[in-house]
Amino acid sequence: MNLNEAQLADRDDELAPFRSEFAFPVGPNGTPWVYLCGNSLGLMPLAVPSAVQVELDSWARYGVEGHFEGPHPWMPYHRRLTAPLARLMGALESEVVSAHTLTVNLHLLMAGFYRPQGQRTKILVEAGAFPSDQYAVDSQLKHHGIDPAEGLIEVDTATPRGLDPTTSIVDAIRSAGDQTAVVLLGAVQYYSGAFFDVPTVVREAHQVGALVGLDLAHAAGNVPLSLHEWGVDFACWCSYKYLNSGPGGPGGLFVHERHHHRRDLGRFEGWWGHDEKSRFEMPRHFVPAPGAEAWQLSNAQVMAMAPHAVALEIHDRAGMERLRIKSLRLTAMLEQILQEFLGQHPQLDGRLLTPALPERRGCQLSLNLRHRGREVFDHLHQHGILADWRNPDTIRMAPVPLYTSYTDLHRIQSVLQKFV
Repeated sequence: MNLNEAQLADRDDELAPFRSEFAFPVGPNGTPWVYLCGNSLGLMPLAVPSAVQVELDSWARYGVEGHFEGPHPWMPYHRRLTAPLARLMGALESEVVSAHTLTVNLHLLMAGFYRPQGQRTKILVEAGAFPSDQYAVDSQLKHHGIDPAEGLIEVDTATPRGLDPTTSIVDAIRSAGDQTAVVLLGAVQYYSGAFFDVPTVVREAHQVGALVGLDLAHAAGNVPLSLHEWGVDFACWCSYKYLNSGPGGPGGLFVHERHHHRRDLGRFEGWWGHDEKSRFEMPRHFVPAPGAEAWQLSNAQVMAMAPHAVALEIHDRAGMERLRIKSLRLTAMLEQILQEFLGQHPQLDGRLLTPALPERRGCQLSLNLRHRGREVFDHLHQHGILADWRNPDTIRMAPVPLYTSYTDLHRIQSVLQKFV
């Protein structure tokens, strides 16, 4: 791809105007970074400062009355996010709520949905899951008096690039059978970028009587989701990666409607999960709010949710269908650039870890270099390409379609051609 081709592609890109809505950090050469770290922390929408200022002004003007006064009263503030989250997750509005943070939500959901009984005690996860998930499931097992060495099934999904990484998960579900209580997966695997075939996992898990929970940290805003239609039992996510809601941004959770009226869930409960009609009567006994809102513990984190509202509005305007089309194209073009680089430098003993099947990945490619990997990463960094280093030898690159241009890809290609 030459520069002219890249510029023409940018000219014809209907999502190109969204790039101007984000703040770009400046690299060492005084120009904006080619930013490939949206899978770790998304860029800030330029409308965020004014959105936060609105809430600061409400606090200054109304004090406690800001819960009921001002442009966005705080008491129902989380509901500003419900409709766009439902559209993004492929869910009913009653099935989603913005609250807490990712691992807090994972523990709250597991407290309700992981109910080991008889021989059905095991939790099945992908091997090499994000450490927070590993710590969470270990502690959930220990909370029930189960040794993780006995209660955890870790499935190796590092299959050859041309194969579907979901196959090993399906095989493990079938093998464990009715010993499995919960299948918990990162829908998009954080290290490899593999996007598992969630409908197939749900079908296979439900056939053996297991529930399915998803960590959507690397999937939300990255790949199309249809949580309700797929029949996922529960899910949680963060908002600071592909959803661009800022460091420590609010998490969210999904509970399928078939579980909304179950009385056998050991749900942990708090004031804001109490039914709104009687919440301020301060009753002694808990009456759950309808749907996923019953899983809330506390009132909205307003200052953090203001950026979240801005970012979700951008995603709503862009639309997941258009984002996915551009994501597939950018990732395929970056894949070609990286494969050419590996072909020119066989001494690096490199390979891509991300599946070759476009439908089995999001907008991330993980480049594994057994030799001189850190040198390649530093070379990119010194030339204005901000990627993500993962020990011991992998560079993750995420060409996020909201703000990555085709000219950015040309810059990556040009910089890699200078590596010696």
